[in-house]
Amino acid sequence: MTELILALDVTGKKEALSIARSCAPHLDAIKLGYPLILSCGLSITREMEDLDLPLIADFKVADIPNTNRLVTEQVFDAGFASIICHGFPGKDSVQVCVDTAADYGGACFVVAEMSHPGATGFFHAGTAEQIARLAVECGADGIIAPATRPERVKVLRSIVGSRKILSPGVGAQGGDAAAVAKIVDGIIVGRAIYEAKDPQAAVKAFSDVRNDVKVY
Repeated sequence: MTELILALDVTGKKEALSIARSCAPHLDAIKLGYPLILSCGLSITREMEDLDLPLIADFKVADIPNTNRLVTEQVFDAGFASIICHGFPGKDSVQVCVDTAADYGGACFVVAEMSHPGATGFFHAGTAEQIARLAVECGADGIIAPATRPERVKVLRSIVGSRKILSPGVGAQGGDAAAVAKIVDGIIVGRAIYEAKDPQAAVKAFSDVRNDVKVY
């Protein structure tokens, strides 16, 4: 099964909780990033406990090892199930995120290649493969790879093997869920759901990906 993950990048607590609760029955996880956390604080995770869904901290942690450790500890103390970090700071910075996540019984995903057009300037052929190999070497649970470029996902899949690939860029950025659902483990959708007039109807439109059978 391919997981359907909501990227909940709104900034209002009431709106966030309303969307999360209406969409929860059709989701496998919710990803929270800086927009919501900076607006409402880490404590919003406690208000989502009743949803019984794993929360992914999308902070793209990218600092020295000690700072990465401190951030990762805060994330898991707040109740998140996993964290996303960048790979470009190097092995020691990634390793501390992976190890700290494991200490909490959580997961760590490393950004290999981002989904927006400008990402090809740096996170593309060569660099992305190197980061993917680093993620494997550090024992990360998986990587982030772009739904906007399925051909790149296939390349990165050949490196990470059965480790999970979560794929953002579906919907507003132009990524086609059907084009990547069979080669990734999770489809991340944000604006196409939370900016819809009816988020619940919008999330249902993507729910078919949860029935897709993997081909790797």
